[in-house]
Amino acid sequence: FWTQLAWQRSLKENGGCVVNISSVGGLATSPILGVYDITKAALIHLTKQLAAELGPKVRVNAIAPGLIKTDFARVLWEGDRGEQVATAYPLGRLGEPADVASAALFLADDACSGWITGQTMVLDGGGIIGFNRVG
Repeated sequence: FWTQLAWQRSLKENGGCVVNISSVGGLATSPILGVYDITKAALIHLTKQLAAELGPKVRVNAIAPGLIKTDFARVLWEGDRGEQVATAYPLGRLGEPADVASAALFLADDACSGWITGQTMVLDGGGIIGFNRVG
């Protein structure tokens, strides 16, 4: 819906880019987060579809974060649990909101990513997709 409005109001005339925020859950399965994962997989597919439909004037990409230290995921990283989970990641830490913001800036910058469209950037500290699905 947002992309459709942006297309009608600006992107159709001026071009630009769209950066969707999905999740590594859209690339894996989980016995407890199935519906969430399905919606994130749909967003990844929508990203590819919109890239095909809106190009060449508009680039459309997505970011699939792993465990990011947000209020939404607080139960997964708060206290000692977060430190324990972080040690299993190759980068030895959990993601921060600033990591997602930096990835979005990269994807929005034509000088950095002007030939990238329809892609999903996995942003998970080197974790195996689905690894950070702490229950």
